[in-house]
Amino acid sequence: MTLHVPSSSVAGHCDELLDALHRFRERAHLTERWGERLAAVLGGGGRLLAAGNGGSAAQAQHLTAELVGRYRDDRPPFSALALHADTSSTTAIANDYGVDEVFARQVRAHGRPGDVLMLLSTSGASANLLSAADAGRAAGLSVWALTGPAPNPLMAGSDEALCVSGASTATVQEVHLVAVHMICEAFDAAVERWQAASGRPEQERGLDRREPGQPAPERQDRNRR
Repeated sequence: MTLHVPSSSVAGHCDELLDALHRFRERAHLTERWGERLAAVLGGGGRLLAAGNGGSAAQAQHLTAELVGRYRDDRPPFSALALHADTSSTTAIANDYGVDEVFARQVRAHGRPGDVLMLLSTSGASANLLSAADAGRAAGLSVWALTGPAPNPLMAGSDEALCVSGASTATVQEVHLVAVHMICEAFDAAVERWQAASGRPEQERGLDRREPGQPAPERQDRNRR
């Protein structure tokens, strides 16, 4: 027996997504700025910390995977950690300090001034993300939020926020994935520009992680053990 899903139900989901994407496009330029700024921070030796709950955790981990691995073309790896992916730390912290601290304690452990903390939430009201935002700002990190409809507490507690107006949690998550890919696109474009400007051979190109005035490191002989 074939199960037929009413076409109106399927079309309705698509219509909701198209409407949310149309409204999102008005602020989509922020993803370009975030991608470029991430390239500058990570290329200078900084780090991205990302976190979310449930589906938003998957989206956050998607972003960090693209940065450590690659989005499209080959390029150097960059430091990006999905805080929820460390199950031993998250469960230990939840057990000893409470669920609200699972991300905040890791931010205090791993974050350094100038790093970026990106928090994803469809509700914008998750207590553990609000605590992480507070910890990030206190530690000197730039706190960015990718949330559902505005206004929301996480938007108010972050340095910058990109809020998606969607009719359902699923639609917001789908637009968040679009935002993640746009950030990666802008990130890679910025890396490619700086690689080209460096004038280095393709296999040696990458953002310069040296401090101004610091001499270039000696080339290591890969055949020596």
